[in-house]
Amino acid sequence: MAKELRVGMIGYGFMGRTHSNAYKRLNDFFQVEHRPVLKAVCARNAEKAQAFADNWGYERIETDWKKLVEAPDIDLIDIGSPNNTHKEIAIAAAKNGKMIVCEKPLAMTVAEAEEMVAAVEAAGVPNMVWFNYRRVPAIALAKQVVDEGRIGRPFHYRATYLQDWTIAEDVPQGGAALWRLDSAVAGSGVTGDLLAHSIDTAMWLNGPITRVVGKTETFVKERMHAETGKKQPVTIDDACMFLAEFANGSMGTFESTRYARGRKNFNTFEMNGADGSVYFDLEEPEYLQYFEYKQLQSGKKKESHLTGWVKIHTTNGEHPYMKHYWVPGTCIGYEHTFLNALADFVAGVESGKPTQPDFRNALQTQKVCDAVLQSAREGRWLDTGVTL
Repeated sequence: MAKELRVGMIGYGFMGRTHSNAYKRLNDFFQVEHRPVLKAVCARNAEKAQAFADNWGYERIETDWKKLVEAPDIDLIDIGSPNNTHKEIAIAAAKNGKMIVCEKPLAMTVAEAEEMVAAVEAAGVPNMVWFNYRRVPAIALAKQVVDEGRIGRPFHYRATYLQDWTIAEDVPQGGAALWRLDSAVAGSGVTGDLLAHSIDTAMWLNGPITRVVGKTETFVKERMHAETGKKQPVTIDDACMFLAEFANGSMGTFESTRYARGRKNFNTFEMNGADGSVYFDLEEPEYLQYFEYKQLQSGKKKESHLTGWVKIHTTNGEHPYMKHYWVPGTCIGYEHTFLNALADFVAGVESGKPTQPDFRNALQTQKVCDAVLQSAREGRWLDTGVTL
């Protein structure tokens, strides 16, 4: 008989939906010993929490997260609430012996993240941060390509993450819907929200980022606050660009903005090495592009009029995660990245091998984010202190 994994969800927004879907579908696609049970969802607004619970099948609601983390019928706390709540909830959950999965970024600052790492490690509880893009099959395949030595010595890494949803000056800041524009709640703008994903992927593929120099910009300086109705300064970064040095000697460029007209969730990376290159675009998530030079160099393959980039359709059973889904040629979606992450986490709980990225690993991404923002303020190169 399957073991119950009794879930307490904190937050009912976009991430609450993606995580809830993963819990409901886990055993349909992955052969694991645990069966998630949706016990409770917690939010301050009881009416909205109840509507969410009714829709997704949670047994009850709570309006005080402290009751949830202390509840004896909860095994796992899922933190899908705004960034400024992560630390207090995670530390309390760890002290109560709960498993913890937390949305990114891990914390508001490195100092907060370090407290969270200390808490989960002292308690010895399984933990994970939802950097779900690692679980896109094409990105996981890129990791495999790099680990197999097919890129060779890395020279360049470049990443972009572009959106356009805050261009209009009448978009307010703050409140339940737009807390990502309020630095008191979000901590930062695109750096923590978008570039945290890019940084996590980059260091997973290419190793530690050791030095950065950054530039940020806030294009609309004042916005009405959704809760007070008054105009006040905007203190998050609307756009961020930074240069990076990796421990392996390669160079990186990173760009993110919410002011790229026409871009909704444009997330790309390219990695160039002595023996090959890989490229990924989230708008075509089923593909990984790969250029192979090593076989040409060795003479095992001759250059011809067909030499060039190969566009790999990552839907075969031998591609990461795909054996759990459909027949070759049929695609999975965004929601499956969370399902794949959850499956890895549960498998890690069952094997005793921690799932990555855990809190300590996500702390390294936080170090890069903080260094980028400090560099932008001070206008100089800074060491990140990353220790992967």
